[in-house]
Amino acid sequence: MAEHLDFNFDLQLVFASMNGRVSAAINRRLGRNLRAKDLPITPEQWTIMDVLWKGDGVSQKYLCEMTCKDKPSMTRLLDNLVRQKLAKRKINPKSRRSNLIYLTDKGKELESTTSDVIDKTLKEVFSGISQEEMKNGQNTLRKVYDNIEED
Repeated sequence: MAEHLDFNFDLQLVFASMNGRVSAAINRRLGRNLRAKDLPITPEQWTIMDVLWKGDGVSQKYLCEMTCKDKPSMTRLLDNLVRQKLAKRKINPKSRRSNLIYLTDKGKELESTTSDVIDKTLKEVFSGISQEEMKNGQNTLRKVYDNIEED
């Protein structure tokens, strides 16, 4: 049985306000670090590129699921990646109504430099946080997410 939580103002602040603030601050830092290295992608685009670097030739639906983005946002982000010649769409041979998304050579070339920027950013934002604190934070956020997703 879950223990009863006394929902006071501070707890509401943590999950309602701080989660959004932390996420936005990390995205701002990542965006600055990407621009500092003259990388032509945004933090949002990076989430897609990261999935594609692990294995491209995937559907837009799969990218939506992996990045927690809705279809209109994904379409806009992919349109920009295609316009920048970092990704391309190919008709899915198994279902002509859908496309598969692939990286271009230019998109593949960004992986190494971008990974360095991601590592630098993570070191900056998680500085001074112990492994145990990280594990506790991850577990808490996973439980919150699971509670929401059960509905």
